[in-house]
Amino acid sequence: MNILHVSGVANWGGGENQIENLCYELTFNNKETNQFIICVKNSEFHNRLKKSNYHFYSAPLRIKIDIRFVLKIISVCKSKKIDIIHIHDPTALTLCVLADIFYQKLPPFIYNKKTAFPIKQKKKTLYKYNYKKIKKIICVSNAVKNITSKSIPDINKLTVIHDGLRFDKMDKKAPFSLKEKYQIDSKKTIIGHIGNHIRAKNLLTFIDVINEIVNVKKITQFHFIQIGSFTERTPVYLNKVKELNLEKHVTFTGFIDDASAFLPQFNIFLFTSQSEGLGQVLIEAYYSKIPVVATNAGGIPEIVLDKKNGLLTEIGDHKNLAKNLISINKNEFTPNFDSQFLLNFSSKAMAEKTLQLYKELVNINK
Repeated sequence: MNILHVSGVANWGGGENQIENLCYELTFNNKETNQFIICVKNSEFHNRLKKSNYHFYSAPLRIKIDIRFVLKIISVCKSKKIDIIHIHDPTALTLCVLADIFYQKLPPFIYNKKTAFPIKQKKKTLYKYNYKKIKKIICVSNAVKNITSKSIPDINKLTVIHDGLRFDKMDKKAPFSLKEKYQIDSKKTIIGHIGNHIRAKNLLTFIDVINEIVNVKKITQFHFIQIGSFTERTPVYLNKVKELNLEKHVTFTGFIDDASAFLPQFNIFLFTSQSEGLGQVLIEAYYSKIPVVATNAGGIPEIVLDKKNGLLTEIGDHKNLAKNLISINKNEFTPNFDSQFLLNFSSKAMAEKTLQLYKELVNINK
């Protein structure tokens, strides 16, 4: 089988990491498929692929609908005799639908629904997500499946395959010490967060937690580190930190490649998302045996089992998030890290389930 993965995302994030993990398992540990990738030219994903051994193509995407990207999809499908197009984000879905409208001979689609955002009830949006060529929609969690089912009449199209972690990548050593690089007192307890500066990550609540601990509870033994790409939202976060006089207590590093390598330097992982499909970084924290304090958004409770391997609270509840951080720091709660549970979230398990889906789809269309 020849599989084409399409990504329309410019930044590097969990979705692009999952494409890499899936292609790795299917390329190097399974010989039944040939993997090809189309990505945005000069994106962070493109730059990573240049250093890899994957078969990939790039196309410009100056606007969300760029005819050059559409033509690239058609060209690769024709030249490589693609059997299935695996689509990984909403922008890529739009481009693939347009490519099929223009060419009308593209192979069947599989779409990966990675976010817990409801599908907008707009005519064009519903048309796109219910497009005739989409034969299966992979939801990264049961929470995403439940939300998506409200907009997909044919619920038989929906299936759940959790994102998977490549365990061999997790033993990579960080290139530097966070405390040394950012001149943080060696005695400080590090509370870490990894995520790009997007609305779903709810970094305003992250800052509210810091304020609750530092300015309200007068606890200064923690230092908070946030790793992730800056966006147009970043100035709002930095201004709020300044207004609350928290500059000495938090460090925003910006994008760092292979950020998960720094997880062992965290004492506790704080995840304040207001929407989350699954949260791959939580699987990485679990593997690194870092205690997690998180909200119960989307698929998070499918990884973080409250009062078992972490502590959960309601979205936006900064007071209870702060309380849970303090509780873990005082050893009032000790998480249980079950290696068998972790196997449910391996890239190998993800690839095996995805491969089975490919086979079923190809057999149906023979």
